[in-house]
Amino acid sequence: MSTRGIVVVSAYLAAQMLGDVASLKIIAIAGWSMDAGTLIYPLTFTLRDLVHKNLGLSAARTLVVTAGVINVLMALLFWIVSLIPGDPLVGSQDAFAAVLSPVWRIVGASILAEVFAELLDTEIYRGWVGHFGQARQWMRVVASNGISSPLDSLLFCWIAFGGVYSASIVWGIVLSNIVLKYVVTVFSIPMIYLVPEKEEA
Repeated sequence: MSTRGIVVVSAYLAAQMLGDVASLKIIAIAGWSMDAGTLIYPLTFTLRDLVHKNLGLSAARTLVVTAGVINVLMALLFWIVSLIPGDPLVGSQDAFAAVLSPVWRIVGASILAEVFAELLDTEIYRGWVGHFGQARQWMRVVASNGISSPLDSLLFCWIAFGGVYSASIVWGIVLSNIVLKYVVTVFSIPMIYLVPEKEEA
């Protein structure tokens, strides 16, 4: 694997993990409600495109599934650590459990949406490359992200928050997630030119 390939894979896994942790908090920006994971998670779609371009279809699929497994293991670790009593000599450490002990519904929603949407992103990217070859590389990002990002938002928000918050709040979170993901997609388009093309993409 090339140095750029290692960097892109590492960045993808980091963005996935950081996004899942941050998703535990609902934030408001300019009157828009969204899970805080949306601040970093949208980059994963373009980073997945870079992995696909540089390392190929099999590597992209493997990375998506591996990230899902890693996120499950991360949630399990946080849960186990939150159950182990803290050292009384250190003082109260209840904040750890309050912040990082997983809400399993949110964890499940996040991982299910991530894996499904990212695998769909992979197939759309593959179809685009199969049809257009190396032409219009920037459109690979637009086409794959344009479909998979809103699907990810719909799945995650309704599985995680449906029935917990009112429908209007959930739809507001869905909309803000989609808008931010599209904004990130636009700014991330030039990234597709940062890695060389694998012969069999």
